[in-house]
Amino acid sequence: MICPETTIPSSGRLLLSEGNSSVIALTSGEPSGVGLELAFKAWQKLKGSHPFFLIADRSHVNSLEQTCPVIEIQSPENCLGVCEHALPFLHYQFPTSSIPGHYNPENAPGIVGSIETAVQFALDKRIAGICTNPITKEVFNHAGRKNYSGHTEFIAHLCGEDCPVMMLAGRKLRVVPLTRHIPLRSVHQGISKKLLKQTLEISLQSLRKDFGLQHPRIAVSGLNPHAGEGGLLGLEEKEIIEPVIRDFQIKGENVQGPFSADTMFHKKFRKTYDLAVSMYHDQALIPVKTLDFYKSVNVTLGLPIVRTSPDHGTAFDMARKGKARADSLIEAIKLASTIQRNRIKNARSPSPTS
Repeated sequence: MICPETTIPSSGRLLLSEGNSSVIALTSGEPSGVGLELAFKAWQKLKGSHPFFLIADRSHVNSLEQTCPVIEIQSPENCLGVCEHALPFLHYQFPTSSIPGHYNPENAPGIVGSIETAVQFALDKRIAGICTNPITKEVFNHAGRKNYSGHTEFIAHLCGEDCPVMMLAGRKLRVVPLTRHIPLRSVHQGISKKLLKQTLEISLQSLRKDFGLQHPRIAVSGLNPHAGEGGLLGLEEKEIIEPVIRDFQIKGENVQGPFSADTMFHKKFRKTYDLAVSMYHDQALIPVKTLDFYKSVNVTLGLPIVRTSPDHGTAFDMARKGKARADSLIEAIKLASTIQRNRIKNARSPSPTS
């Protein structure tokens, strides 16, 4: 049921006005997929411990078989006063209704609009960060944003950043793919010293600021089998990867590699680093999903705002069947809150003296 709106405590407004709130905005994502129903399951698990509100169309929320109480709020500031008792949602008008399991391109502007709204709330420091429900890749094309291949690139654009870094964080492994959603045949062309340098700089900064690691350790994979075998199986390691790693080592950073990707993810090796940087999408995502399929989280590094996402797709085949697991969404909301707390702590800590 939809509950009547309640009075918001002044303490909640104070937290938000200072930009120190723990409130996370959860975007609608694809309304015909599993995102909205997973929001219900996430609230049932988290309730007031990790406050969040959903940005979604009122009619889409009402069309779900509601497994928890929901309440419509008028602004992010209303969330803290009600999230212990019901799932708060902020109405965002979508063009049309949704049919479970069937993508409707007419709703693309609403999906993209809910992302833009959440990002603006975060940029305005009215919330702690955002968590994005899954979307289909064609959404941006249908919404007239053809230059973006996914959430990561689009949100970076909204934040004025041109080199976002995608991290997949699980309980046993963190990985960053140097190149993301490009054809495998194009990977060797997408790798460059500049991109690797930027990715490592952003990753080191995030491990310190977002994850609280004062002395982060990064392992870098090679591109070719056996990390190029000294140049016999490819020159990318010798000409691109090794020189960049040496530059970071000269600066005192614990960056090691390149390592052969077929050996760097076993249990003993994983204990030697905090983050693995791999050269392409599947090289990074296969190990993290194998180790922690249900609870790994997508995090965008290098942004002025906190952004996480569950590490799964829209799952049209499971929509409205009650079978989808909310583990990854729950972990994504919790990690967004943790990162924000770490950022606040880092900002308050005195800078080390030389």
